[in-house]
Amino acid sequence: MDLQLAGKKVAITGASRGIGAAAARAFAREGAQLTLIARDVSALEELGRELRGDLGATVTLAAADLRDAAALKSLAAELGAIDILVNNAGDIPGGALDQVSEERWRHAWELKVFGYINLTREVYAAMRERGGGVILNNIGTAGEGPFFHYIAGASGNAALMNFTRSLGSMSLFDNIRVLAVNPGSVGTERSRQLKRLEAKRLWGDENRYAELYAELPLGRPASPEEVADLIVFLASPRAGYVSGSIHTIDGGGGKRPPGRA
Repeated sequence: MDLQLAGKKVAITGASRGIGAAAARAFAREGAQLTLIARDVSALEELGRELRGDLGATVTLAAADLRDAAALKSLAAELGAIDILVNNAGDIPGGALDQVSEERWRHAWELKVFGYINLTREVYAAMRERGGGVILNNIGTAGEGPFFHYIAGASGNAALMNFTRSLGSMSLFDNIRVLAVNPGSVGTERSRQLKRLEAKRLWGDENRYAELYAELPLGRPASPEEVADLIVFLASPRAGYVSGSIHTIDGGGGKRPPGRA
């Protein structure tokens, strides 16, 4: 299937590793021109070399902390005429209400919640002026229901889900699609860190975290590449009627019943 992405200009935040890096590779294979954004300059440079060398991709690197309002505005101006923005940066900590201080909570939301919102604000205005584009938010299934032991992340994700639905409900009048992907467990270091915390809480042993994956229907988390492929399809013109919606990728979300092999 031709996703009609050749030559499209794509910007990805949090692009140095995990789902962001997998999305960069997937867009590059489709012939897109990439701007990769992250705080980790060395990881960005390594990924840039890989994409240029292995896939012949056109890649621009931008080191930026999206918590910094001035840096965010400067980045938005540097992005220029992009066709697709993938908001992906985030590091909200796990923990219950009494385990996440106000300082840590605000620090985390400045990146994932307000970083998404404020970069979207800048990019949306530019896209509207040029006549269209796509904004895709990588959020997470914690926003789909109560999550006592990941309260900051669940609350932030829920806010971003409603932000996506609200903006995307009318954005096609500006020829802009705004939509989101909600991954469940994914085989990234970030996901493993959260699973380690959960295993420590449940069993007092963070090294048992793999048992939490074993409960899933396929007995494993999604790969970053599986999530990336969904992102790339939804961002492509082949999904041109999709806006204001959240697309969950969690293997069905079920857990293995007790005693089920």
